[in-house]
Amino acid sequence: MNDNFTNEFFGIGIQNGKTPENLGVLWRSAQNLGASFIFTIGNRYAKQASDTHSAVKSMPYFHYEDFDDFFKNLPIGARLVGVELDENAEDLETFHHPRRCVYLLGAEDSGLSKKAIEKCHFLVKFKSPKSLNVSVAGSIVLYDRGINKPRS
Repeated sequence: MNDNFTNEFFGIGIQNGKTPENLGVLWRSAQNLGASFIFTIGNRYAKQASDTHSAVKSMPYFHYEDFDDFFKNLPIGARLVGVELDENAEDLETFHHPRRCVYLLGAEDSGLSKKAIEKCHFLVKFKSPKSLNVSVAGSIVLYDRGINKPRS
């Protein structure tokens, strides 16, 4: 067995994204920061000028009609990590990223659905009094994953 093989993967996506421009920026960050796949739940991706690297053509992209459709297709063994300003969420600064996970963000104005929050294995938040732009929040999570490597 190859000890260097970690079987690590992660994906990132947005539930009911508010603006399509945010998708393009997040997809570009996902591609640059090593995501395995990208996805949307609810609102569908449309080609955006902000996706200057055409990430949607360079990595697997999945669309799910609703949260139930997404959750039943969560990769086996993957942990669902919700990014949400919630009193039960762990600070990103102390969070240990799972080796195999899917990061889920909600729209800036509505956040994650109640069902999504209940189904998440982990919730993380930023030390910020207000919510951040979804593409900024997702990019920060991916960057943090890169510098704070997941545990075995």
